[in-house]
Amino acid sequence: METNERLRRLAFDVGYRMLGSVAEAEDVAQETLLRLHGAEGVANAEGFATTVATRLSIDVLRSARVRRETYVGSWLPEPLLAAGADAPARVEQEETVSLAFLALLERLTPEERAVLVLREAFDYGYGEIAAVLDRSEASCRQLLSRGRRRIDADRPRFDADPERRDELAARFLDAARDGDLEGLVALLADDAVLVGDGGGKARAIAAPLVGGRAVARALAAFTRLGAGWGVALEPAVVNGQPGLRALDRDGRIVSVVGLDIADGRVVRLNSIVNPDKLAHLGPVSDVALRPSGRHAR
Repeated sequence: METNERLRRLAFDVGYRMLGSVAEAEDVAQETLLRLHGAEGVANAEGFATTVATRLSIDVLRSARVRRETYVGSWLPEPLLAAGADAPARVEQEETVSLAFLALLERLTPEERAVLVLREAFDYGYGEIAAVLDRSEASCRQLLSRGRRRIDADRPRFDADPERRDELAARFLDAARDGDLEGLVALLADDAVLVGDGGGKARAIAAPLVGGRAVARALAAFTRLGAGWGVALEPAVVNGQPGLRALDRDGRIVSVVGLDIADGRVVRLNSIVNPDKLAHLGPVSDVALRPSGRHAR
């Protein structure tokens, strides 16, 4: 059982980094285990699981291309959430699982994404990657080089000191709770970016908002609106980075916000309000839904 769970977790980790979807990654993990159990003479179970999970994820990305291209508004991954000091250690403290990094990977082809994930998240060598993708090593090197060129300029930056980062996040949460405009401005980078993902079903900004003061104003307005709905803000670990979750008066989740902190300032906020992307976290509130989305539920 312990071996099965370890392999299931490995397949999930591959699938989630490839797809940015908890539900799809769980499906990949389940199918990977089924194929592993049905295979004979597997000498390297971890290598088998990684190969199957990667190839299944590539298939999912190809079939989902049109759906993602027509997605309403900004696309963000489904968040992995840990709340409180005793939260389960499901979320790794690393760049390759951060919301900002996973969103960047949407620029890549499925094969480029696979090579980059295997190389940077799992430290696979080019020979191993070539075997997974059934390509030559030279081809995999080219895919990695091309993929990195597409994203390197916009790679997220994070403060290396977790205590400093968490202390700033706590101050940011206090300012957000209080609707303290100037306090928020002081903690935001001048070129801070707010990205909202409502998927056309929940109230979210239509396009990324840029500028510290503009972002602060938007957050203060959201806080005032949320207070009228009885929404409370709580600290959380979101994809390995500081963040918060918003809960309604019945404890149902309204949104999850991940904070990217670098050079002592909040440089990016990723706000996920799409109810479909929050359902794996528990009961989802309808207070932020658009009228059409509320009726659909």
